[in-house]
Amino acid sequence: MPAAGTGRRFGTQLPKQYAALLGRTVIEWALAPFITDKRCAGIVVALASGDPWWPQVAARLSNEVATVAGGDKRSGSVLNGLRALGSRADERDWVLVHDAARPCLPPADLTKLLRELRDEETGGLLAAPGADTLKYGPPLGASAVERTVDRTGLWRALTPQMFRFGALRRALEAAHDAGRSPTDESQALEWVGARPLLVEGSAANMKVTTAQDLVVAAAILSSRHPPGTEQAMRIGSGFDVHCFGEGDFVMLGGVRIPYGRGVIAHSDGDVILHALCDALLGAAGLGDIGQHFRDDDPQWRGADSQGFVRGVMAMLSARQLAVVNADITVLAEAPRLAQHREPIRLSIATLLEVTPECVNVKATTTEKMGFLGRGEGLAAQAVVLLRSSG
Repeated sequence: MPAAGTGRRFGTQLPKQYAALLGRTVIEWALAPFITDKRCAGIVVALASGDPWWPQVAARLSNEVATVAGGDKRSGSVLNGLRALGSRADERDWVLVHDAARPCLPPADLTKLLRELRDEETGGLLAAPGADTLKYGPPLGASAVERTVDRTGLWRALTPQMFRFGALRRALEAAHDAGRSPTDESQALEWVGARPLLVEGSAANMKVTTAQDLVVAAAILSSRHPPGTEQAMRIGSGFDVHCFGEGDFVMLGGVRIPYGRGVIAHSDGDVILHALCDALLGAAGLGDIGQHFRDDDPQWRGADSQGFVRGVMAMLSARQLAVVNADITVLAEAPRLAQHREPIRLSIATLLEVTPECVNVKATTTEKMGFLGRGEGLAAQAVVLLRSSG
């Protein structure tokens, strides 16, 4: 399973294979059909150098999964994975390659692929017949259609793709030596004269490319739950307050807001993210932020509060809990948040691994009453809804 990509089109700093999806990460859903299939003798995942997210995923897996360093491109990652199998796999053993960003593989399609290719010499791949009318035009920006492409005989390549170990390794090594980068394993076999078999698979076996794809993937996976397995919902609330002190900015929702004062805090004093952490922990029954990130611990002095949220999200993922939505209110006379509201919303959505529509940010004052009304500090309240897939 090549999983070294950064997912630039996904639109967040978090690679798409680690995005939260119904209480798991995308890659956990992608691995699940193989981990639970007794016909699978072993799994190798190719990771980016220094991948900080994989250890948390590996700790939750029921089976041991081997890892190797990924390559600059998909073909390099797959080749590294095959080389890691060199001492275990025979020339004619079957090897399947599956995308880490395909979480919706139907188990029936996997069985169909194995059955259809069992006696094949080369192997093949799951694919879906072209259904949409295809247009050809310049690849960038809005442009006029140059022509309609005949879709007869066109297929969308899916994964897994399944080939003999020796043949696939030699094909990828030949491509590498020639300085060529196939976009999938089938293409590498085609370049050496092979004709892989197309096995019709479900169009539901989608690849997560953008954040919006997670909504579709969640709907597909939810539809497979039998009656009576409705997902439990959990609500949590959080509140945080900090006094103003020396400085020229405040952190709110992971966004640096210029202001004539700073806040007095052990960490960066981000009241939004601190309230959000308490809301998340409260919904999960995991205490509060002070229990997990103590304000007398030197390691958190001046810490970026985004790290606190990521840590809490990892705790939720381990318990198969995912965020549905978050509603946040900032209470302060100043600074004014109108021009910063959208950046804050996008920052929080990224941290919570949800689309921006799932995050709401409001601001209000206390009508000059109390310490907030006197401009002595600022506060935030957060309410979240979590969903359990367990």
